[in-house]
Amino acid sequence: MPKVRAEKKSRQHQEVQKQGINFNKDFGQHILKNPLVVTSMIEKAALRPTDVVLEVGPGTGNMTVKLLEKVKKVVACEIDPRLVAELQKRVLGTPVQNKLQVLVGDVLKTDLPFFDVCVANLPYQISSPFVFKLLLHRPFFRCAILMFQREFAQRLVAKPGDKLYCRLSVNTQLLARVDHLMKVGKNNFRPPPKVESSVVRIEPRNPPPPINFQEWDGLLRICFSRKNKTIGASFKFTKVLELLEKNYKVHCSLKSIPIPSDFDVKTKVMSLLETNGYDQRRARSMDVDDFLGLLNCFNSEGFHFS
Repeated sequence: MPKVRAEKKSRQHQEVQKQGINFNKDFGQHILKNPLVVTSMIEKAALRPTDVVLEVGPGTGNMTVKLLEKVKKVVACEIDPRLVAELQKRVLGTPVQNKLQVLVGDVLKTDLPFFDVCVANLPYQISSPFVFKLLLHRPFFRCAILMFQREFAQRLVAKPGDKLYCRLSVNTQLLARVDHLMKVGKNNFRPPPKVESSVVRIEPRNPPPPINFQEWDGLLRICFSRKNKTIGASFKFTKVLELLEKNYKVHCSLKSIPIPSDFDVKTKVMSLLETNGYDQRRARSMDVDDFLGLLNCFNSEGFHFS
């Protein structure tokens, strides 16, 4: 009698393709297929049995099912209804079915629920807005383990003087501690993306720095518009001076402060920068404390950026 071969268990993403689901590159769908990478990301999250986990872009659920075994609840946010159906079918009738809550829609337009930890293999085109949505989310979460495009991850952790140091680096490091955990090659995904990836751990600073984030970002936009120029040169542009003058006049009228008839915004700003030693500094080599000091100099003289 011929030997009957045991049917080989096919991986979940192969099952999905058999059902005719083509991954949608508009949504940045690259399913993480390597179980070792999935397991490593979950281990780095240091999950507790009482945790609520937010997962963005669960795809076919390769990470979701492992998360469900370890925590109290998983809130999965997925934009593609086909993958939502696949995910729900995967946990249907299992002991963990009631631990999964699925939010269907664009995570950037969704009000995030309470969660302790975020673990996500993100669509790369929403990386930057999602990071700031996370960091401005209240109540605070414990940490986030996120998969990003390699260069984006390097920008997040870049230090003053690094080639990739930018506004994103300073903004993120103001609000959180950021660590690069591991590199992930493109062959760990299906379909493989065109770029290499990295996993990053983000831990929000609690309490956050006592500043107006919109105003802080307004200052950084000016300083990093040409990060190799001196700060003095960045503040000589007409549009920048017009914005500062307008905000200064609003500040004075609110505080009932008379504006001198010979007031010249350019002279005042240049004098302020020179007095405090910022005029010859360059954004590429300034750290978070330097920018906080610069913002404080402007604010103490009545200049605001929002």
